[in-house]
Amino acid sequence: MPSALIPLLLLGAADEAYLPPADLDLVLDAPITTWDEAIPLGNGLLGGLLWGEGSTLRLSLDRGDLWDLRPAEVTQTEGWTWSTLQRLVAEGDQAEINRLFDAPYGSVPHPTKIPAGRVEIDLGERHLETFRLHLATAEASALMSSGHALRCFYSADQPVALMYIPGAPLGEVRIEPPASVDVLEYPPADLGSGPSSRWYTQEGALDLMYVGMVAWRDTPEGTLVAATVAASRGGRDVLGQAWQTVHAALSQGYEAMAGPHREWWRSFWSESWIRVPDHDILRHYYLVQYFHGAASRPGAPPMPLQGVWTADAGGLPPWKGDYHHDLNTQMTYHAYLTAGHWEEGRVFLEFMWELLPEFRRFASDFYGTSGAAIPGVMALDGTPLGGWSQYSLSPTNAAWIGWMYYQHWLYTADDVFLRTRAYPWCSEIGRSLLDLLEPDAEGTLRLPLSSSPEVHDNSLDAWLEPNSNYDSACMKALFLALSAMARAMGEADQAASWRAAADGLGSPVIEPGTGCLMFAEGEPVRESHRHLSHSMAIHPFGLIHVEAGEDQRRIIEATNARYDELGTQAWVGYSFSWMSCLRARAGEPEAALDNLEIFVRAFVLRNGFHVNGDQTRSGYSGFTYRPFTLEGNFLAAQAVHEMLLQSWSTDPSDPSSSVVRIFPSMPDSWADASFADLRAEGGHRVSARREEGRTTWVRVTAGSDGRVRIRDCFGGAGEWSVPVVPDGDDLVVELAAGETVEGWRP
Repeated sequence: MPSALIPLLLLGAADEAYLPPADLDLVLDAPITTWDEAIPLGNGLLGGLLWGEGSTLRLSLDRGDLWDLRPAEVTQTEGWTWSTLQRLVAEGDQAEINRLFDAPYGSVPHPTKIPAGRVEIDLGERHLETFRLHLATAEASALMSSGHALRCFYSADQPVALMYIPGAPLGEVRIEPPASVDVLEYPPADLGSGPSSRWYTQEGALDLMYVGMVAWRDTPEGTLVAATVAASRGGRDVLGQAWQTVHAALSQGYEAMAGPHREWWRSFWSESWIRVPDHDILRHYYLVQYFHGAASRPGAPPMPLQGVWTADAGGLPPWKGDYHHDLNTQMTYHAYLTAGHWEEGRVFLEFMWELLPEFRRFASDFYGTSGAAIPGVMALDGTPLGGWSQYSLSPTNAAWIGWMYYQHWLYTADDVFLRTRAYPWCSEIGRSLLDLLEPDAEGTLRLPLSSSPEVHDNSLDAWLEPNSNYDSACMKALFLALSAMARAMGEADQAASWRAAADGLGSPVIEPGTGCLMFAEGEPVRESHRHLSHSMAIHPFGLIHVEAGEDQRRIIEATNARYDELGTQAWVGYSFSWMSCLRARAGEPEAALDNLEIFVRAFVLRNGFHVNGDQTRSGYSGFTYRPFTLEGNFLAAQAVHEMLLQSWSTDPSDPSSSVVRIFPSMPDSWADASFADLRAEGGHRVSARREEGRTTWVRVTAGSDGRVRIRDCFGGAGEWSVPVVPDGDDLVVELAAGETVEGWRP
């Protein structure tokens, strides 16, 4: 098919094609009686949850930098070090390990993310009937019994929420400070009110002062409501700031404020789009993209466990709403690369860059090394929270984050980022790890302590024979990334040194007889487990892959067969969405789809929030609880990407071997699908269409100069807009940045 006949929709010439269709909007019948089923709104800094029943409308408030940063005292003592932990493990002193390293997380309420209370509005005789999240414009609405619909959004360019409620004047408007801060022993909040405003002022720890405020203005047709949370450390007039913010918004009005907001979201959605025939999965995919845009923005903190939607249930958030680095942050910031939301994804990397001074101190004070190290569980300021020490204090979690810097460079092809962020940051992590590693009798580099999240939970059995496959894969991925980045910068000696470090880690631990990946030497996988930690080399790192020969293929098949044999009783929600990614990468599309469908059906609430436990009680998991965390959602989005488009290197140490794989793992039921402007390594924009189980059209626009390698998706029968050179299963074309190659099936 000549390119001139490609439909405008697929070419993306019609801007509306990139906006989520209205039939993907989140629609929830009232009543919504709990915060974790609410309509989520946000602008990166502020977050809100819209819910209610009868004539009571609620807006739960949140702010990303609202934290109690007081450390647990024991973490500041002289003996709180890696060497102490090593000694206690050697002595088998679990009680002292618990006292020093684990107990502070559960027994001391801070550091912690802090909720910000809620606004409650009495709608009078109007009753709530249906809530809706309009994805295209990031606006919520609620249809009332009067026949009118109220509207609400969190401004994309101002720290304020704005709501318009048509009809008669409102009844009582209240703002409630969070009762949960009583646990933190804060003084009672000061409540204030004016003719058309309500607020509270709360004094926190370490000079924290914050204000929640709501104000309103009656109009001939209804009422305009504005709400904000302002915060400061060090005495800034937060009450005055909040007052100015809400009244400026009321003065501008709903439509004037909504204009820039809608434009921001139009730009956000313009990066890419997908279409797959499974409506539930497609709706969840777009909702997750919305979560990313609503909860991660430059100038605001990155998403912790619950993003900007801290629990509004009278207590502090589960797991302190902190930054967990043994899976959660890494998987939350995984799917943004292929979707093209690079600016929003880079927020996490810039946050970690700014914390380098703290990480250097932690490396020196806790590990006794040069370079930088990261607490596996940390507060907003980068300080450690402790917890299960096998994982909260594992040094290899930082290596996984380093690999994320590398991936960002691979996808953006941003050499300034490479030189000023990725390589310097990763080098500091690498130096700290090298200081910890020592060669054994055979010359293999070993850590003094090793573990595999979260195998054997918090027990002495959780200390595994170094190196666990998790630790080894994380470090090898980082060292190979450093070698590749050094080579790209022309630093041959440094590239060779990092490559030697990667080689020095040896091979993964394989179970004799079966060829299955083990947790560690002497620790075969014999029980169902929620964290796929021992198979990190398969996904996400791609150190072991199906294109590397029969030996690696057998390892993948044996490892997956063991997962199937042991079942999913000890899994949680993210296990299923992660397994979907892993199976798609392994070329098992039906298994990928099965796991993804289970996740969407059983492990998300009706507003899309991932809540870890099986909400259907169908036997998918022994966990049936509902703590909300975000990483499972983003893994589900990445699973869709893994089915539609993959780009990874056949040689993990050589980015130039990267291949663009179009529709690489498509289940039979997805015979018709399409996408536009998904991203591949090299910054390339890829669009494609699949009809009746066959790829019929592709387009690749180069994001950087050089060779683009595309897996032949036409079986040798395609026609191309420019000459391509066959090379085994691939087609190779030289393109300059911005140039395009199109192919189609005649």
